[in-house]
Amino acid sequence: MLLRKGPYTLLPPADFAPTGPVDHGDWNYRFPLGWISRRRLALASQLLPPTADRLLKIGYGSGVHLPHWATRCRELYGLDPHPHADRVTTILARHGVAAHLTTGSAEAMPYPDAHFDCLLSISAIEFIPDLESACREMRRVLRPGGCLVVVTPGRSPVVDVGLKLLTGASAKADYGDRRAAVLPTLTKHFRAERVKSFPPLISQVVCLYTGLRLVASG
Repeated sequence: MLLRKGPYTLLPPADFAPTGPVDHGDWNYRFPLGWISRRRLALASQLLPPTADRLLKIGYGSGVHLPHWATRCRELYGLDPHPHADRVTTILARHGVAAHLTTGSAEAMPYPDAHFDCLLSISAIEFIPDLESACREMRRVLRPGGCLVVVTPGRSPVVDVGLKLLTGASAKADYGDRRAAVLPTLTKHFRAERVKSFPPLISQVVCLYTGLRLVASG
């Protein structure tokens, strides 16, 4: 049975199977990490159109959130470099969730031009080694008038210390210096239509997540 957390539908803990060292999907089941993690879903849900024909989740990991995103589109796709696409597809199918999952790179997407209405990346784009190439690929597979929704973690010593205290994870080890390049690179290739932050009232001091809805520029 799928897990309901407020308005969000997730895979249950028994079906979580990590796909790599930075797949922290188990945080969704731990308080307060689960609540914090679902703030990312809230940002993305507010920025996405109500429905889409084809939605591509870039960096789907263990598929914990895919049941929720399946309700926001007619066809759900997922791209991730890990080799466990078949396993995640089988787990989702047991719960009645259909998804076209592929092992591949955001820098060389295996899709035709203008194939998707929406692209979605949540806490994944900062792991892409060559974000410039990925941006060109995202523009290529996005149809005219389509949007890219990105939720990316904040970058500050306060956030990094909080991550270490709550999870034991190291932001430096996980992200390296890539977080600093995310927003400048995205806004070089796309125009931001909407920007939201969490927490909303103190995001200039402590920003845990930034969400953007972007469209192709130029």
